[in-house]
Amino acid sequence: MTQLRRLAFIGNALPRRCGIATFTTDLQQAVDASSPDIETCVVAMNDHGRSYDYPAAVGFEVDDTNIDDYIRAAAFLNAGHFQAVSLQHEFGIFGGEAGSHIMALLSRLVMPIVTTLHTVVAKPTPAQRDVLEQIAAVSTRLVVMSEKGRELLCSVYQVPPGKIDVIAHGIPDFPFSEPDIAKAELGFSGRPVILTFGLLSPNKGIEVMIDAMPAILASVPDAVYVVLGATHPNLVRDQGETYRDSLISRVHAAGVDNHVVFLDQFVDQSTLLRFISMCDVYATPYLSEAQMTSGTLSYSFGLGKAVVSTPYWHAQDLLADGRGVLVPFGDAVAMGREVAGLLLDDDRRLAMRQRAHAGSRSMTWASTALNYLATFEQARRTRRLKVVTELNQPPPPRESRPIPGMASMHLVSMCDDTGLFQHAVHSVPDRVHGYCVDDNARALLVACGLNAPGEESLPDALTARFASFIQHAWNPRTGRFRNFMGFNRVWLEEQGSEDSHGRALWALGECSRSDSSGSRRRWAAALFAEAFAATEGFSSPRAWAFTLLGLDAYCHVAPGNARAAQTRRLLADRLAALLSAVGHADWMWFETGLSYDNARLSQALLVTGAALGVPSFIDAGLRSLRWLMAVQTSPAGMFRPVGSEGFGDQLMRPRPFDQQPLEATATIAACLAAWRADGDPRWKTDGDRAFAWFLGDNDLGAPLVDPDTGSCRDGLHRDRANENRGGESAVSYLLGLLEIRQTERINQPHVKLAPGPL
Repeated sequence: MTQLRRLAFIGNALPRRCGIATFTTDLQQAVDASSPDIETCVVAMNDHGRSYDYPAAVGFEVDDTNIDDYIRAAAFLNAGHFQAVSLQHEFGIFGGEAGSHIMALLSRLVMPIVTTLHTVVAKPTPAQRDVLEQIAAVSTRLVVMSEKGRELLCSVYQVPPGKIDVIAHGIPDFPFSEPDIAKAELGFSGRPVILTFGLLSPNKGIEVMIDAMPAILASVPDAVYVVLGATHPNLVRDQGETYRDSLISRVHAAGVDNHVVFLDQFVDQSTLLRFISMCDVYATPYLSEAQMTSGTLSYSFGLGKAVVSTPYWHAQDLLADGRGVLVPFGDAVAMGREVAGLLLDDDRRLAMRQRAHAGSRSMTWASTALNYLATFEQARRTRRLKVVTELNQPPPPRESRPIPGMASMHLVSMCDDTGLFQHAVHSVPDRVHGYCVDDNARALLVACGLNAPGEESLPDALTARFASFIQHAWNPRTGRFRNFMGFNRVWLEEQGSEDSHGRALWALGECSRSDSSGSRRRWAAALFAEAFAATEGFSSPRAWAFTLLGLDAYCHVAPGNARAAQTRRLLADRLAALLSAVGHADWMWFETGLSYDNARLSQALLVTGAALGVPSFIDAGLRSLRWLMAVQTSPAGMFRPVGSEGFGDQLMRPRPFDQQPLEATATIAACLAAWRADGDPRWKTDGDRAFAWFLGDNDLGAPLVDPDTGSCRDGLHRDRANENRGGESAVSYLLGLLEIRQTERINQPHVKLAPGPL
């Protein structure tokens, strides 16, 4: 496995004012500084349309309310070939209910995800539970900052304990020092100082410390309580400074105006460390135990401060064994007693400070970075093992369904005397878009397939119509097939794409072998012989694959054609070479992106390798198809084809929608070719799963076909099936059904299949 070199962090980032921003920035900088070979980047969350003057480390910004930004961020990370992503999760920093928008980003990432959970809710709302369970499912590893976090993940969310790492909140590496110098610098010389810092909000319990001040002053008359921090921006946005004003009023009412100082500022790290250095006692009077992480507590503890805190979860972990003092929630009397006691007892306070500083050395940002790097490496190993396991294990078994009968009524209704229409509006042929050689070539493949034993052939006139369209598409002046024709029978181009040329050759090759008419077989062989040489100059891998599938049939009827044999070997060598050049353990594919008809590339190598007796072609076909099947299998074990939304994306796992019948049909054929090549029954199971996609074993549980007519919906959207039933979908379904029916006859010759209404 390659060395870890590129890492990305997702979260808030400085100069945005919040604890997550500080943590994300500190962690990113610590990891970046851990090795000169590591390059890091931050995807920063912006709140409510705001923007910030970010440093260069921020490579992408996301408006937390804009779902498209999350999708674009995923594309940015995938295109950047980052080897791992570190997500800093807090429900409130992402858009959608309970921060659900983040799943639009995470679900599209191809690299391992390590999620740091800054909050683990013991009693989540249904929405919070759903989001956290989704995040846990897509994350390779989870990080929490306390044992309580691990306990809750296991007991409340059923996360396996082996998936969780406990890594303490990082702290600056600051020497143990006395507070006098910092007090002098900041104007508090000679006074006992109590400090609380952080963004002000009602859950921080500042009221408790204010109420405790009269009792503290009774014992320590010159003590001062410094409250350092701006009001939380969200609170300012919603309520202005109402909360801060209420605290000031409380100070007046308690008569401690000269002993409580509010410093309304968001300070940089160096200033913050000076303030912490000057305090004698640090107080965190939070009001709820459900505080999984406190950066302010970690920093004060790490600088060797005596801490008095309420027993929220993080404080319970950090201040155990005499490293601090815990008092009950909301108990101003206990808070005042313990703070005053520490201020009056220099020896006890010093001993507590020394224990805290010594116990925090493993928490420095340098140590924290190394712990995170170890977790990232473990995540990469786990992800690699998972991929390998998926490639070699069959998916969960599905309930078997009866194989439908062969029905071609919709196919016939989609044709006129010219050929097969491209599109339909619902099930009604749409003449606006005319015809194409692609669909008529597929239709000729269906017609040839229906000549197999046990099937009922199409009317000869219909087969002749498909053949005639291909003949008319041939342009001898260019040596290429045209593709698109308007409804007025006027060609829209002098030559079609390389792929459409290859698909026409595939149909001609199969027609030369399987057509019921001897005259048409000879026609197909002659036109194939005239047209195949052009493919030697093609650059499209799919055109090579379609041509190889045609050559598999043509070479059976014309074994003496040396040029065809030469072209066959040439194109197969090219495909295998592509796999060797582009493919690697995590991306065993011919190209840097996935597109349409993907499985045909593997199928072409499999059938060519089997026919020529070349094991390397078969091996390349099997390896690439194993990888593709792992990619095209949903967590529930169902077939999930490459969605057209992700066509062409570089080195990306496929997007789930829109799902096309063409992909299912190609996968069925490739899996059954693999089954014939090596005899592993898992390939037949994979082919059955791909066919079951048509019948409703898919992400929406929506059947796509009408078995009585042979019509097939054009695809699966995020929320529904496409009700249009065009020519490509009809022939795709019928070709897949033919493959399944013929394989079933071979596998179980005693079983009689339903013929279906033709």
